[in-house]
Amino acid sequence: MNLAFLLPAALAALATALLPLLIHLARRSEQRPTLFAALQWLRQKPKPRHRIRFDEWVLLALRVALVCLFALLLARPVLFGAQSDAPFVAVAPGVDVAKAQQVDVAKGARWHWLAPGFPALSKAPAASDVSVMSWLRELDAALPADVALTVIVPEQLDGVDAQVPKLSRRVAWRVVPGARGSVAAPQRGAVPALAVRYAPQRADAVRYMRAAMRAWQAKVEDIGPATQPLARGTRQLAWLSPGAVPVDELAWARDGGMLLLDSQASVANAPPMVPLWRDASGVTLVEGAAFGKGRVLRFTSPLAPAEMPVLLDGAFPRELRAVLVSPGPAPSRVFASMHAPTTGALSAPPAPRDLQPWLLWLIGLVFAIERWFATAARRGVST
Repeated sequence: MNLAFLLPAALAALATALLPLLIHLARRSEQRPTLFAALQWLRQKPKPRHRIRFDEWVLLALRVALVCLFALLLARPVLFGAQSDAPFVAVAPGVDVAKAQQVDVAKGARWHWLAPGFPALSKAPAASDVSVMSWLRELDAALPADVALTVIVPEQLDGVDAQVPKLSRRVAWRVVPGARGSVAAPQRGAVPALAVRYAPQRADAVRYMRAAMRAWQAKVEDIGPATQPLARGTRQLAWLSPGAVPVDELAWARDGGMLLLDSQASVANAPPMVPLWRDASGVTLVEGAAFGKGRVLRFTSPLAPAEMPVLLDGAFPRELRAVLVSPGPAPSRVFASMHAPTTGALSAPPAPRDLQPWLLWLIGLVFAIERWFATAARRGVST
C-alpha cells in the first residue's frame, strides 16, 4: 500500500503546528517580577540558566496533533493498493443462489450481485434498468487488474448491448440453468389500432383511411364523428377535422397517445415538427414531433387525390402504417453461452481509497480528548 496526497502543497500548513508551542511559551512569559524595598540591599546572586519547560505537555501534544491532522486533511490523502486481491464472483440477478453456489470457484472468493453497488450475495439486489453488461464493464474497471473475476449468469440474458462486451481481463464465464423472464418487445410492422374521428366536411377523406385499415387487416374499425368519445384504451387517433383541436384530445395525446391531425387542424403551442414521410418527389406528406409523453403527427395536405396523389397508390397503406407504428427495439435477449466477454480493453488505473472520512473521525476523537483534558486542567487549577 502506498500513501499519496492529491494536494501536496497543502502540507505547507504543517508549519502552523508551531502556533500551539509559541502560544504556550508566550503565556509562560506573562509573569512579571515584583520589587520589594526590603530586598533591594541583598547581594544579587547570578540568575540560574533559564530552561524551557512545558506545562501540561499532554494537552499541548493534543493541540499540535489537531493542527497537523487539519493540514493532512487539506492535502487530501489517498491510499493506493488498499483494495483486496481476493477472487471476485459476480452473480447476475435472476440466477438461483443455490445453483450459483454450486459452481466451482476459487477458495476465499468474494460473492456479490452484478447490480447497482455490487451488494453482497446475502443482500437483495436493487432493481435497475441498466443493462447487466454495463454493470459488468463498471466492475471490470473498478477491480484491480490482478483480481480473478468469475461471472455467473442464467442461460438467457435480457437487456444486453448490441455487441459482445470487451473487458480488460479474462473472465470465467459460468452459465447455470434458468432464464430470466422479460416483456415481449413490440414486433416491427404491427397493425396500428387506429381510431378515426372526422368532421362532416371530411367525410370523403374517411374512405381512404378505412381502405388503409382494411389493408392492415385491422380487427376493429373505430370510425365516427368528431363528437363521438374515444373508446377506453385507445392509443392512436386520426383527427380529421379543421380548426382547433379540443382540449380533451390534446390532454389525451400528452398522456401518451398518438394524434394524427388533419392538414388544417391547429394546436396551440404546437412543437416544431420534422418530416416523417416524403413522396417520390421529396414532398413531405406527414410531419410529427414528440408531444408530452405521446406524439402528434399531421398531414401536410388534405386527404384528396387532387391534393395528395399518393392516396391512389397501392403503397399508401404500407407507408402510412410505417409512420404510425414506432420501430421496435433491437433484439436484447441472447443465449448467455454465446455472449461471453472477450479481452482487449484497456485496464483502468486502480482507484485509490480516500482517507478523508477516516481523518474526520480521527479529528473528532482527538478534539474530544483535548476538550476533556483542557476541562480537567482548569478544574485542577481552580482547586
